[in-house]
Amino acid sequence: MPDISLTTILLLCAAALVAGWIDAVVGGGGLLLLPALLLGLPQVPAAQILGTNKAVAIVGTSGAAVTYVRKAPVHVKTAVRIGLAALAGSMGGAFFAAGISSDVLRPVIMVVLLGVAAFVMLRPSFGTRAEADRAPATRARVVAAIVLVGGGIGFYDGLFGPGTGTFLVLALTAVLHLDLVTASATAKIVNVCTNAGALAMFAYQGSVLWQLAVVMAVFNLAGGMIGARMALSRGAEFVRGVLLFVVFSLVAKLAFDQWS
Repeated sequence: MPDISLTTILLLCAAALVAGWIDAVVGGGGLLLLPALLLGLPQVPAAQILGTNKAVAIVGTSGAAVTYVRKAPVHVKTAVRIGLAALAGSMGGAFFAAGISSDVLRPVIMVVLLGVAAFVMLRPSFGTRAEADRAPATRARVVAAIVLVGGGIGFYDGLFGPGTGTFLVLALTAVLHLDLVTASATAKIVNVCTNAGALAMFAYQGSVLWQLAVVMAVFNLAGGMIGARMALSRGAEFVRGVLLFVVFSLVAKLAFDQWS
């Protein structure tokens, strides 16, 4: 492990705490955690940054998933199936990643995100419990979720990645007609599956700073459990507000990366 100052470690732990909270509520914690690691550890190879990020994130995501499963009406079996499809999709995306320019993908993703934000703002009933009850998920929708949400977003995660958790929440809400709280809970289980596959590969390659990851993971876990409890207690409107904030933050980050 490289020599890291106490100040840097404390700042990284604070970032892990907030990232865990964001990820638990609506996904997108990586928008904070990964840049924090890159800025705090400029001397560390990118592969170790990515591996350490996964080792930290999987702990917070797992804690949030357990909190949700205990209190939210989550169909764990369906979530795991979607997660396995996402794992396979992410491996396929990673295979093609070398031949795709991120400069081409960023504008497309920004347009999609802005369209999603407009849809969520113009349709107040999106992701509410009332709308979910009016149109429960059918078997066909479950299959579509496994193939399109799991395979499709998993492929995107391996190909490009930013905002995967947020896309999962939105897609699960739309395809399975879940309320936003249940969709966020389901997304956490899917994220655990995909993070586990990526972490296993990074660990096999020796690309994880385990000592730092363990310390940061404690804070990420705390943030994840706090975020999950807040989402459960405050409901869909709270998740909706955080969702829009994260979507616009992601668009801003992608725009900065594209034109800076």
